[in-house]
Amino acid sequence: MSLNKKLMIPILCAVFLYCVAMFLWVFGVYMVGSTEQSYMVEWQFFSLCSSVWSLPIIVDYISVIFSCFVCLISGSVSLFSMSYMEGEVYMKRFMMLIMAFVGSMNLLIFVPSMITILLGWDGLGIVSFALVIYYQNKKSLAAGMLTVLVNRVGDALLILVICFLVNWGEWRIGYGMTGSYSMLVCFLVVVGAMTKSAQIPFSAWLPAAMAAPTPVSALVHSSTLVTAGVYLVIRFYSTLIESQEVLWFLSKMGVLTLLMAGLSACYEVDLKKIIALSTLSQLGLMMFTVGIGFPLVAVFHLLTHALFKALLFLCAGSIIHSTMDSQDGRILGSLNYLLPFSSSCLVLSSVALCGMPFLSGFYSKDLILEGAFSGFSGVLEIVIMLMGAGLSLIYSLRILLVGVFGQSYGGGLSMYETESGYVVCSICVLSIGAIMGGWLLQSVWVEVNGFSLVGVFGKLVISVVTFVGLFYSFVNFFLSKILSKKNPSGVSWFLSGMWFMNLASGSFLAGVGLKLGKTMHLCLDLGWMEVLGGQGVFSVLGSGVSLSYLTQKGSLLVYIRMFMVMLIFLMVCINVFY
Repeated sequence: MSLNKKLMIPILCAVFLYCVAMFLWVFGVYMVGSTEQSYMVEWQFFSLCSSVWSLPIIVDYISVIFSCFVCLISGSVSLFSMSYMEGEVYMKRFMMLIMAFVGSMNLLIFVPSMITILLGWDGLGIVSFALVIYYQNKKSLAAGMLTVLVNRVGDALLILVICFLVNWGEWRIGYGMTGSYSMLVCFLVVVGAMTKSAQIPFSAWLPAAMAAPTPVSALVHSSTLVTAGVYLVIRFYSTLIESQEVLWFLSKMGVLTLLMAGLSACYEVDLKKIIALSTLSQLGLMMFTVGIGFPLVAVFHLLTHALFKALLFLCAGSIIHSTMDSQDGRILGSLNYLLPFSSSCLVLSSVALCGMPFLSGFYSKDLILEGAFSGFSGVLEIVIMLMGAGLSLIYSLRILLVGVFGQSYGGGLSMYETESGYVVCSICVLSIGAIMGGWLLQSVWVEVNGFSLVGVFGKLVISVVTFVGLFYSFVNFFLSKILSKKNPSGVSWFLSGMWFMNLASGSFLAGVGLKLGKTMHLCLDLGWMEVLGGQGVFSVLGSGVSLSYLTQKGSLLVYIRMFMVMLIFLMVCINVFY
């Protein structure tokens, strides 16, 4: 394939996705948002045992605006891939995988049926596996296997949900259910969503998936794969609200994930893994928000987070690509002089992640903190949530101080490249979204413009958490202490190791699960099951065939024996029954 044809494929994909995003934004704002009505189109295929199998498509403000953001970020990623994957031979295959990923996500967004939502759910899992193992080395294969195994757990749980939903004869989500299985169905949905959104104890696969190319990371970990679980819980919320125990469990797991990922990000040195752990922390915050009863605020934070997190990944990818694939924070530094545009946009996205006022992250994070104070959460939950929100400031400043403004410890002969025009264009689009996205969404989204009754003390605590990033000296001292330690203590080892989630979920699924499968294959499939199964049946049939051959030899002695056996059998039967 020539160079011009290779460049045309991502350009066409980017233009198409930008046009779809523009159409959805206009349609969502003026058609759905202004009328405040939802629409559903449904095609019925057949009805069996009082269960109707149909394809419903729901069009409301959540699905339209979420799909708009997915297409916008995917278009920017396609444009960014032209520079980042310029040496890729199979660019057409890569772009087909990206478009398949976007199609699976849109199928998940617009179809509220558990039967057909499984198509988009499985499609995300399969395409994400193909994208994670794209570089085809040992690290990529291990990360891809861990990703697909965790996703298969969620697939199995959703299949169980479908089996239980047959009791109601209704597979569409968003309807209240009452019955003996309602709590079990809600629990299975929540745990299945936790596997896709990498909540505790399924958190190991998200940092491992950083083995994928950076455009894939920007797409997967901002607005598609990891948010699919949050989106499913939000769509299922009208049913989950009937099981308060399940929501209580979801809020506890979300706040633990928020704290665990924030502490681990403060100890990480890999640039992409710090951003991945920040994604995990924000996902925990979204799950906590849904658990305490504010699903619309969680959607709002989901959309604003998608904008500045995709920008953060693209800026990091531009830095990695320009520094000859160097992503170790201990080597990077002084990039504000070498790569001023990417560094400035990295600062912008990190500040938006901190929740700086009048940027995208401020509007949603402030609403979440107000909702937590005005809700019925426990004191310990509120304290841990405030700690997690404060940790977002620390690891955001860690990215900036170590990677951008810190001292460079690389060699004197390090090579740097300038950003291409495609990278600048894609970053500029997302920068506008990171600056104005929160304001535009809040002006359009009437439902989240309500007033939260928070006292003076609560508002003061929220302001302190939001503006604690101004304490530059404290954070700088904290980071210098961490970086100066050569032999970390047991506590820091525990905190930096994601609370041993790699052993709890990663090693259990990828190690114990695969070894157990191999043992079962050797001992069961090739052992006694084979003896009692295929080989046993074959030997029994062979013996029966040999016996039939024996009775048909044509020998008079054989016939006399058969006659005597049948005569004795007949006499015994007559004596027994008569």
